[in-house]
Amino acid sequence: MALLSFIVPVYNRPDEVSELLDSLSCQSEKDFEVIIVEDGSSLPCEAQCLAARANGLNVRYFYKSNEGRSIARNVGMEKAASDFFIFVDSDCVIPPDYVAKVSEFIRSSKADCFGGPDAAHESFSDVQKAINFAMTSFLTTGGIRGRKKSLEKFTPRTFNMGFTRRVFERVGGFREMFSEDIDMSKRIEKAGFDITLLPEAFVWHKRRVDFKKFFRQVHVFGMSRITLKLLYPGSLKIVHALPAVAVLCALAVLALAVFVSPWWLLLPAAYILAIFLSALHTTRSLKIALLAVPASVIQITGYGTGFIRAWITSIVLGRGRDLNREILMRKGK
Repeated sequence: MALLSFIVPVYNRPDEVSELLDSLSCQSEKDFEVIIVEDGSSLPCEAQCLAARANGLNVRYFYKSNEGRSIARNVGMEKAASDFFIFVDSDCVIPPDYVAKVSEFIRSSKADCFGGPDAAHESFSDVQKAINFAMTSFLTTGGIRGRKKSLEKFTPRTFNMGFTRRVFERVGGFREMFSEDIDMSKRIEKAGFDITLLPEAFVWHKRRVDFKKFFRQVHVFGMSRITLKLLYPGSLKIVHALPAVAVLCALAVLALAVFVSPWWLLLPAAYILAIFLSALHTTRSLKIALLAVPASVIQITGYGTGFIRAWITSIVLGRGRDLNREILMRKGK
């Protein structure tokens, strides 16, 4: 039996899966299996899985009707042969020593759940690298995602997360909802299991390939934070509201610049300069640093407007109670 099982939900991403499987084929330690769960795709990746298997990778492929990535992950856990599950996204590339580092952690630690950070690979496009900066920089809300120094308690995410079969059997599977990984981490914590940050076990995460898709993604992240508040009263922290506050402050500054004095624009200009200089220092690329400015603005405004939208509809107008009951009834509770 393999020491651990990679579980990957897939929807219309054959090229990404091929690159992911190539990276897993290059692992320095081979004691693992890969479970690909195709969630009703019209562009299946079975051929890519068969090719990887022919090259020696222990990969199993399952096709199911479209129900969402959470249900696909649950199917993967039910099919897994090992007692430790690792979840990555199909748009991830795995460093060659990743399995060795996680295996060492499993053998030496009694923790039942871990999460690791993500990074941008040198082969990623400049836009992807700029988006990665926006999602990981302390100048945005990225400082809360998989780092030792964080604005809130570390929470594993399914682009790089693992837990034992014992967790699955006691807590249940993922629920089909936005930010299902945060929901799962909260349930694991409430069940009394230990959660550990494993900073050395990082993955290369492509994220979104253009700014339009990136805005939609972070807008949903902002909305889902209110859903999590309804599910877990007290879970909402000040840091989660900062992008919404930033959006409101930006509107106020814009109004002051128009009706009082244009000197008010120095405030957002100083912040944008800080983002640019930080990105330039981090990436050592002028182009990526320039792209990091709109990426960071999109990250904050997308998340902030999603948060405000969900706050109004779910909290102010009271429409969140029915959604809360619906989520609690879903598979995985």
